[in-house]
Amino acid sequence: MTRVLTVNPGSSSLKVSVVDGGAAIGEWSVPDWDGLPDPGAVEAVGPVDAIALRFVHGGDRTGPVLLDAKAEASLRALVPLAPIHQPRSLLLARALRTWWPDVPLVACFDTSFHTSLPAAASTYAIPAEWTRKYGVRRYGFHGLSCANALRATAETLGRSARDVAMICCHLGSGVSVTAISGGHSVDTSMGFTPLDGVPMATRPGALDPGLLLHLAGEMPLDALADGLNHHSGLAGLSGAGGDLREVLAARAQGCVDADLAVRVYLHRLRREIAAARTSLPRLDALVLTGGVAEHQPGLLDELTVGLEFLGVAPTVTPAREDLEMARQTEETLN
Repeated sequence: MTRVLTVNPGSSSLKVSVVDGGAAIGEWSVPDWDGLPDPGAVEAVGPVDAIALRFVHGGDRTGPVLLDAKAEASLRALVPLAPIHQPRSLLLARALRTWWPDVPLVACFDTSFHTSLPAAASTYAIPAEWTRKYGVRRYGFHGLSCANALRATAETLGRSARDVAMICCHLGSGVSVTAISGGHSVDTSMGFTPLDGVPMATRPGALDPGLLLHLAGEMPLDALADGLNHHSGLAGLSGAGGDLREVLAARAQGCVDADLAVRVYLHRLRREIAAARTSLPRLDALVLTGGVAEHQPGLLDELTVGLEFLGVAPTVTPAREDLEMARQTEETLN
């Protein structure tokens, strides 16, 4: 078996693990990271056979690739579509090559899982000429998390992944809802960029395009982009920051803005879950994954109010993108 170092840069944390034989034998997390991991921690990893690095945006790639100079250049071109995540992955790629120059480096993409989206789900209702000229489509994100949740759910149900119809809600600093059927993504809440869908820690979720046109006339585009990526969502609504734990604490202390932020979050999340159900032939499982799902059971109780019509109780599955990344890396190298 291949001993794989998995490196998962998220919007609010850096997660690193060593996977051997399909199991994590060592892992650590760096919250609120900015820059590179401690070199001492890198040395403690020991020898590895391969490195898997998460990239949020892979464009139209349907699977992982060995990260060479050509692939890296093409991923750099996608920075404007994922300005929070993509630069961090590129920074780590350069460092990982320096630390392990002779170890294969494999890029694993969140978008790959969603390349199966049917045209009706991936196509925007804009002039077809724009779609062709600018490569516009619904890409979808959190695909590594969805793939892991699908495997875990299929195992729990005693079925093959192709025989599972489920909704996967990734609830972390980023939030997405994905309908999965036949082993594939058939609909998802995030779109051309990770800004779309449900309100998140600092991102707004879906917005009226007319609102963006209006705001673009009121402020510089750089200020608008910064506000949408870093100062919207829970942070913008609550004034208590984007960390849901802090927002919930502020709500418990009577903060009206924090209470509204949570109600907006839950309302939009319920709406996306209900919409995802319409893309499925049936519903075998409603799976919640990510840090919020794992650590906020009280909030999940609130979420399920109004979703009883789905006919299934939600289940929580740990977000183990590292296991999916290691599996994909082994397949790529073999």
